[in-house]
Amino acid sequence: MSEFENNNQNYENFEDNQPPSYTTPYQNYAVPQRAKKTKKSHSTAVVIVSSLLAAVIGLTGGVIAMVSVFGINHLFGNQKQTEITESSNNSKSNVTINVDENASSTAEAVAAKCTESVVGIRTTTSVMSFFGGAQEQTGDGSGVVYTADGYIITNYHVISSAVNGQNSKIDVFIGDSNSKSYPATVVGYNISCDLAVLKIDANGLTPIEIGDSSKLKVGQVVVTIGASGGLEFMGSVTYGIISGLDRTVSTNSQLKLIQTDAAINPGNSGGALLDSSGKLVGINSSKIASVEFEGMGFAIPVNTVKEKCDKIISHDGSSQVYFGVSVSSTYTSDVLEFYGFPVGAVVSSVADGSPAANAGIERGDIITEFNGTQITEYTVLGDALYDCEPDQTVKVTIYRSGRLYDVDVKLTSDTSN
Repeated sequence: MSEFENNNQNYENFEDNQPPSYTTPYQNYAVPQRAKKTKKSHSTAVVIVSSLLAAVIGLTGGVIAMVSVFGINHLFGNQKQTEITESSNNSKSNVTINVDENASSTAEAVAAKCTESVVGIRTTTSVMSFFGGAQEQTGDGSGVVYTADGYIITNYHVISSAVNGQNSKIDVFIGDSNSKSYPATVVGYNISCDLAVLKIDANGLTPIEIGDSSKLKVGQVVVTIGASGGLEFMGSVTYGIISGLDRTVSTNSQLKLIQTDAAINPGNSGGALLDSSGKLVGINSSKIASVEFEGMGFAIPVNTVKEKCDKIISHDGSSQVYFGVSVSSTYTSDVLEFYGFPVGAVVSSVADGSPAANAGIERGDIITEFNGTQITEYTVLGDALYDCEPDQTVKVTIYRSGRLYDVDVKLTSDTSN
């Protein structure tokens, strides 16, 4: 490789912007981040991940508000409106309420079909206390039974503390928090899509029926099931509609999400978003929380879930590829072309001692080609990595200071996935 020039002035404006990390083949674009919105006359809305890992701590001294929502049946034109009549003497005992049962019966039927396919997940991690001693920290979330032989789908953020912590364990609960728990192993995860696959030693489970998120319509009825508020509330059911499709809730992620007004609370993360026939159409992942926002939850479309999780399962037990760079999601192909740069993936950081570092790749480089694949967008790099094997040597083309360089990179394995 030609000696790299040290002039990186063309890259002084590149920002990290919490880019995706390409330390595993699954991390192919940005992790859903907190939404950033310019403050005007109202408070900023914040996208928060609905992980009970944080919520369990916050529940201490908190209040759980239970709100009954009335008037839901006006949403459906073929259903009878709720009718209220009252006698002239204004006696409450004489008030008659005629309620259409269609809405409640749909939720009831979906719950009866799918509750056994939604599990509770508890992570336990050893952390250092303020006084220096070790103590256990637990977090709760939800998951969905994907196969009868024990593959479980959940959000990455539900199990991230166990993945990155010390003396950690993950337990899966089927039925309720008092039922038998199963120790789980992490098969793999996709941080950028906030997805993870667990495996428990069990057979004869009830897998969720998979739907098709490409056929969803705004206004369509949906039901959520999960451990809303913690494992003690496993199997909680909420009812609503699809409020929007193809939503992007973070400037750092191009992941398109389903928006719903069905309540999604801490602990619902990793749980099921279901259509009226009980088919899985999404994995609940986040919500917008602000005093000025209500009923804005988001789920990962099931077509994305299936694609990513099938790849993870197909690599179960095999070594994963490690490259060792993070790239900026800010610099899309359109942005790079606007500033006169070639399209590719802009390197925002390089891990010390990584294959990329050993090959001389630096922050500010633009990866334009990887192992014969043209990197037309930063998201393409993850897919290109996925096709490689540990110990494979690949040619990488980078752009730096007005010139293109070819470097050989010997990839390694990352046993942490």
